[in-house]
Amino acid sequence: MSLNITAQIERVEPLNWWVGFKNNNLQLLVKGKNISNAIPSIIYDGIHIMSIEKGSSPNYLFLNLKIEKDTKPGKFDIVFHQDNNELKYKYELKGRKKNAEDFIGFNSSDAIYLITPDRFANGNEVNDQVSGLKDQTLNRQQDYFRHGGDIRGIINHLDYIDEMGFTAIWPTPLLTNDMSESSYHGYAITDFYQVDPRFGTLEAYVELAEKLKERGMKLIMDQVANHCGIEHWWMKDLPFDDWINQQENFLKKQIVLKSNHRRTVNQDLYASEIDKQLMADGWFVDAMPDLNQRNPFMATYIIQNSIWWIETLGLGGIRQDTYPYPDKDFMSDWAGAIMNEYPNFSIVGEEWSVNPLLVGYWQKGANNKDGYKSNLSSTMDFPMQHNIVAALNENEEWDTGLIKIYEGLANDFYYPSPNDIMIFPDNHDMSRIFTQLGEDITKTKMALATVLLLPRIPQIYYGTELLLSDIAKPGDHGLIRTDFPGGWLGDEVNGFTGEGLSDNQKEMQSFLKKALNYRKGSKAIHRGKTIHFAPDNGIYVLFRVLDDETVVMILNKNTEPVQLDLNRFKEMRLDQKPMKNIISDEPIIWNSPLEILEKGVVLLTTKM
Repeated sequence: MSLNITAQIERVEPLNWWVGFKNNNLQLLVKGKNISNAIPSIIYDGIHIMSIEKGSSPNYLFLNLKIEKDTKPGKFDIVFHQDNNELKYKYELKGRKKNAEDFIGFNSSDAIYLITPDRFANGNEVNDQVSGLKDQTLNRQQDYFRHGGDIRGIINHLDYIDEMGFTAIWPTPLLTNDMSESSYHGYAITDFYQVDPRFGTLEAYVELAEKLKERGMKLIMDQVANHCGIEHWWMKDLPFDDWINQQENFLKKQIVLKSNHRRTVNQDLYASEIDKQLMADGWFVDAMPDLNQRNPFMATYIIQNSIWWIETLGLGGIRQDTYPYPDKDFMSDWAGAIMNEYPNFSIVGEEWSVNPLLVGYWQKGANNKDGYKSNLSSTMDFPMQHNIVAALNENEEWDTGLIKIYEGLANDFYYPSPNDIMIFPDNHDMSRIFTQLGEDITKTKMALATVLLLPRIPQIYYGTELLLSDIAKPGDHGLIRTDFPGGWLGDEVNGFTGEGLSDNQKEMQSFLKKALNYRKGSKAIHRGKTIHFAPDNGIYVLFRVLDDETVVMILNKNTEPVQLDLNRFKEMRLDQKPMKNIISDEPIIWNSPLEILEKGVVLLTTKM
């Protein structure tokens, strides 16, 4: 008796796979009622079932397949023999659309626009609320409710993002978060293979990726290896006894310990075992179960999921959330597996520490005392972000003020590859830079210019160009992730068109657009030499140089006009050279003294 009853097999993941990987092994997770009693078979040239593993739950099977190098793309049946019946599941091996070497990751020539999709633009009001999902809130007046932004909203405004001068976008997670509250932010994923229907469809996600590629832009995917959402489908029937950390306590409804968030245990030569265990195995919060990457099936699941999304979307990079929290040996394996398949790819990991020693530990090439090899191309420069804010807020003294940027940049000797580190004025988890700088427009321009001129990969959070602020409730995540003006029908202020913007907002938007578009074509900023001079008399000067292009950034904290003696910078060989102000297009001649009339930033270039 042969029955085609695919519907009785609840899911097979990954949803499909491809031929032509260096690693020719594929592990399929199969879920279905009592499926562990079935014996699977596949008849297809070039595919072999190497082993079959049962989970602790009777409702799981794991099939370890080998895909030969010359296997052809195609569809085939996985036949499950069970109780004199045959259950058939159609599976597909696809051909790869481009060579692995052509997956080019983000680098220092890029400028990344970070977007919280629910708060950026509502392109499809039909999917604002989806029946069957637990969170049915929809109220733009409530910071922690859903507001309706979606993938279509991003697609509709790619012209704006492109014209502003950005070359890549990083949306916070777009996968299903079927959580009962605060589902808008995306970090409590309940299905790692499904786009949240309130954001759109997989087809829309692919369309976003394709439209970015048409513009020569990149899509960076925000992924989460450390945890899932408490409402993830497998939480009701866990595949193994150790699929998540503290699983026994969770199942018995006992207290589940939270992470101690002591990320230094990853490097600390003296860390106690209990501190290390609490860091790695503690849950981030109650609503986010901690995944056990030491379980080899979980480890393979996460790695394959990342590769599936890279191939499906043609990604230009991954941003990995809470990088120091999962098992660190697994994270090395995860990044290594991806970079082995995609040698020109990029991954940035989040290590929220203002200590450069901790951040540098995670970057590929670090000479770590414990021998740890991360395989991670990029880390996030929280130390320099912290220094920039301090430099602009503090009074100028011997050890405060602009010296913080100067000495912070001096720490680059420690990083294996400073140019590959991601710098930012703020992000979705911290107060807006305009708020951090006391809603001072001049300081905000100085911060943004610094971010764009340093030997780094810059990331700017959406709405920074419009001076979005959380000053009413500093640090409140719902307010930090406020709506982009003009992203909804009926908005009186529209940042995309300029309608209703204040003079200050227009000024900031124009400033950032000018700086970004210059940066886009500046080889000196992308990969030039960096030379800076110690702050003196409230002024810090930094040069980026490559061939015949020199870019100069002058940060001036003096409120009265000053005469800057250019003789100090003789080694830069700019004497009497014609230059141009990048923001105003005003021509100048580099000769001493240079009069600076007001507090702020001056950006000059020899490229006329």
